[in-house]
Amino acid sequence: MTDALIAGAGPAGLMAAERLAAAGLSVLVAEAKPSVARKFLMAGKSGLNLTREDSAEDVARLCGADAPGAQALRAALAAFGPAEVRAWAEALGQPMFTGSSRRVYPVAMKASPLLRAWLKRLTDAGVTLRTRMRWTGLEDGAHVFADGTRLRPKVAVLAFGGGSWPRLGSDAGWTGALDATGVPRAPFRPANMGFDVAWSPHMERHFGAPVKPVALSFGATRLRGEFVISRAGVEGSAIYALSAALRDACGPEGVTLTLDLAPDRAAEALAAALSRPRGKASLSNHLRKVTGLSPVALALLREAGALPETPGALAARIKATPLHLARPRPLEEAISSAGGLRWEALDDTLMLRAHPGLFCAGEMLDWEAPTGGYLLTACLATGRLAGEAAARFATRAGS
Repeated sequence: MTDALIAGAGPAGLMAAERLAAAGLSVLVAEAKPSVARKFLMAGKSGLNLTREDSAEDVARLCGADAPGAQALRAALAAFGPAEVRAWAEALGQPMFTGSSRRVYPVAMKASPLLRAWLKRLTDAGVTLRTRMRWTGLEDGAHVFADGTRLRPKVAVLAFGGGSWPRLGSDAGWTGALDATGVPRAPFRPANMGFDVAWSPHMERHFGAPVKPVALSFGATRLRGEFVISRAGVEGSAIYALSAALRDACGPEGVTLTLDLAPDRAAEALAAALSRPRGKASLSNHLRKVTGLSPVALALLREAGALPETPGALAARIKATPLHLARPRPLEEAISSAGGLRWEALDDTLMLRAHPGLFCAGEMLDWEAPTGGYLLTACLATGRLAGEAAARFATRAGS
């Protein structure tokens, strides 16, 4: 008999398995896909931003741990924050470094070496990994799988992920089974995603072009960064950083983002430059020469409507160019998801109140975070908390 079942072999599930095995329990990890940690490996293709050199308190705040009822998330990150994540990875033989943005990466800049070392640790600890094993629900206290397998472990940890990147395994296919048992859940929504824009035909030549330098403003928030013009609209790190606020404010008519296309120049200096005689130069060439704006920035300026005629008004437009966003890109394209099991469904150890001995972890819980290492840190931390709590529950149940 298996002491502990882990359903879902992403970072949260593997961390829960590690802690359960360390407590001396027999552990089975069941993964629906043909291989484990697919989304983790995809994240590693861009360097594997594992965590961030921030305080555990800052990470918790940015993951929404201040939300009512989210005590378990706060506790998880207090116990296993950025410093602990880094030490854990280095104990697996993966030296880490901190980039200029305070993001922490493996020196190898890939996920696969860390994952191989982690899987070896788990295998050496006696953890059994089975793929192509899709959990379909609970029936008379048993965990049921699509192949007909029925398991009755002492404890179980569900770590299915959210609703983004379904081809990698986070397809939200588990929601119906838990919804049927009455477990409260917030609907999934895209997080860290791009937005649709109804571009004019003249923007086609700029598809794929980065917009930088630029500062973006929405509400009381202003940030400097960069983004990319896509055929569908806009995407990239600066857009993702504001995506939650933009998504929440986006109604049927869309939402407007404000761009400062010359963040290093004051409006007065731009107006003075624009006041210079342009001679026979076209307005476009005059703008390019005196402002230094890139072709894509000039295109965005024109996309906002007819250009003002006076230098002062034109400078003001450059410093506050409106960009209308029609809607967020779909959930399946998002880097991550918001929504999931509500905190009131769980106790402070991440155990489902309605199902004693059944714990949940990772992105299937109702939290969201910006990119930059926060997502992986919180998945690892909640997996660790759920695994250790499940081990204590199993020990008490067996005594």
